[in-house]
Amino acid sequence: MRRQSKTAPTSDDQAEPAPGPRRSHVGGVVAGSLAAGFAAAVILPFLPVDTVNVDFATAMVLFGFALGWALMAVLSIRFTDQPQRWAVAPAIFMALSGALVLLAPDAMVDTLGWVWPPALLVLVVWVWTSARRALHSRTRVWLLNPVLVILVIVALGGAYETIRQSTEPAVAMRGQLVDVGPYRLHLECTGSRGPTVILEPGAGGSAASMGLIAPSVARDSRVCVYDRAGRGWSDPAASPPDGAQIATDLHNLLDRAHVPAPYVLAGHSFGGLYVRTYAAKYPEEVAGLVLIDSTAANNKPVSPQKAGSYSVLKHLSSLVATTSRLGLGRLLADTSFSDLPPTYRDDARATAATAKEMSGVLDEYGVANRSVPEAGTLRSLDAKPLIVLTAERENSKGWMADQNKTVALSTNSLHRVVSGTTHASFVENPDHAAAVTKAIHDLVTSVRTGEPLKGP
Repeated sequence: MRRQSKTAPTSDDQAEPAPGPRRSHVGGVVAGSLAAGFAAAVILPFLPVDTVNVDFATAMVLFGFALGWALMAVLSIRFTDQPQRWAVAPAIFMALSGALVLLAPDAMVDTLGWVWPPALLVLVVWVWTSARRALHSRTRVWLLNPVLVILVIVALGGAYETIRQSTEPAVAMRGQLVDVGPYRLHLECTGSRGPTVILEPGAGGSAASMGLIAPSVARDSRVCVYDRAGRGWSDPAASPPDGAQIATDLHNLLDRAHVPAPYVLAGHSFGGLYVRTYAAKYPEEVAGLVLIDSTAANNKPVSPQKAGSYSVLKHLSSLVATTSRLGLGRLLADTSFSDLPPTYRDDARATAATAKEMSGVLDEYGVANRSVPEAGTLRSLDAKPLIVLTAERENSKGWMADQNKTVALSTNSLHRVVSGTTHASFVENPDHAAAVTKAIHDLVTSVRTGEPLKGP
């Protein structure tokens, strides 16, 4: 009989191996951290603060991305078997850069423009080399490397902006800055004979954008061009100014600069809304209007505006304007204004390249829902002369009908559809700008003589 031996189980045989800490896949950590950094960079610029500008938005974007890199380092060390300690370096770089933009004097921030682009390029190379050694995941190729390419583009854009800003000839401001209370507005007046003509640029336009019209009008009349708040040489406003605020600003500007009324107001595009609002608020100061392919007004009620309320628009426009630090504004400006006289062209390009200008353009469009009905408060000019100029080409549906309605504002009016013109060509094409000059001359003549306007 075969003997079977039995061995008593030991305590080691009975014990289960102790489970180690669960290790997450590093790819999920990398993807989640990059996504969290991007989300933070978008959300943080909308924090409610007293002062919202491009410096605040830039700093918040940098803090957001710093958070993403910091999460990648911490989470990969804590939860994966592929610790990405190198991610601490871009986190510190971006957090420090954000702090300097937010807290350092403007002169130091300008000096940093020479430092951070090459420093960022060096950082990108170091991160790419470190990640090749430490990150063994497809996310390195599909996610991290594209982010590094974007950072290279950002560095090159920043270098382009710094070099162009330092090598571009300085442009001297013509005219003067006038204190209108909360900020200063730029005003330039030329010519001598009354009544004074006030030119109101369209959305996105500065005083310099009227450079094909102002010199021609000045040969026969006194003409003033100015920059609205946040445009050209003028200071920015604390909140986006609508048509009513723009009209108030212009009234205060002309009063404090001692430009006597009455005025002939000529407005292009959105500028047409603003001169209509001015005529409604200050009818005794207005001798007549020239509306240059003006945006149509309506008679809807104007929604009340709460003073000091949180402005999503201001935060958004400041966020978008951060791209000016990467040369985007300068690149767009350098391809525009080519038909303006050299002095006006250089002026327009110099001011259009700034973060202030980019933010101001977005602010203006953002409050259009208020500016349009505010212009509609002008119900009649009575017999004051009115000339409506309309583009012949590229009009949207209903545009001509709206222009025809506008003519009915005055019993002394003309409607001229100018052959070959488009909405923009009235201020960009020398031949078409001549039609604007002629309309202003005809209206000024009517004011001087007291005679009705004569067609066509």
